[in-house]
Amino acid sequence: MLTTDDHRRDSAGLRYVYPVISRRAGGVSIGINLNPNNACNWACVYCQVENLTRGGPPPIDLECLERELAGFLDSALNGDFMQRQVPPEARRLMDVAFSGNGEPTSAPEFAEAVGVVGKVLERFGLSGQLMVRLITNGSLMHRPEVQSGIRHLAELGGEVWFKMDRATADEVAEINGVPWQMAKTSRNLEICASLAKTWVQTCWFALDGIAPTAASRKAYCDLLSPLAGKLTGIHLYGLARPSLQPAAYRLNALSEADLRDFAEEVQKKTGIRVIVSP
Repeated sequence: MLTTDDHRRDSAGLRYVYPVISRRAGGVSIGINLNPNNACNWACVYCQVENLTRGGPPPIDLECLERELAGFLDSALNGDFMQRQVPPEARRLMDVAFSGNGEPTSAPEFAEAVGVVGKVLERFGLSGQLMVRLITNGSLMHRPEVQSGIRHLAELGGEVWFKMDRATADEVAEINGVPWQMAKTSRNLEICASLAKTWVQTCWFALDGIAPTAASRKAYCDLLSPLAGKLTGIHLYGLARPSLQPAAYRLNALSEADLRDFAEEVQKKTGIRVIVSP
């Protein structure tokens, strides 16, 4: 049986398609993994990808992706997949999510892959019914081909979950493993929100036993405040699954009360709706 703690990309024995039970989506999410080589342009300390490396994905076999997605949908809708592998309370398809083992927009075929998903959903009569999501670190939002893919995703009724864990350069370097500029992230968020419904997703936790400081919380709110009215909302979530990175020992989960306290602060200071997933 699948659980919210098990997000293995090979659970269905496929190259690009993998089912998970998503606590934030609220049921079965059909993952699309465009980074089967475990390569990403970021290196987040909480990442659950084993043997994570820096880089981009190999060429994507779009015909294989189409076959896998169609085959899995047939099994989920017309076969016994739900009965065999999904607990009764989660037996509903919630979305098709571009996520996987690295940054999905780093694939040159990303926009074409969105088109493949749209074609398969139309074949199954699910256009406009099954949400299409992109879960992204947003770092490549300046690329025209990425914008094209997001524009198509919006035409499918989809949305983007844009990762932003912290809002100071030192924290982003430590948590996400990349250099960071507030102006660039703000600009990329604004581009994304102009193309599709956009949520910010934030993993909130303590590092070395120390929770984010008041200055960290203020920087986060200061960055997002100007985007009120442009963003759909914020997904604030805690540590749910163990990190497989060398720095995993440094991570400490915060209590649900701590998460809700920060969510209340963010809503009050930014005017943006916040949903908490402890």
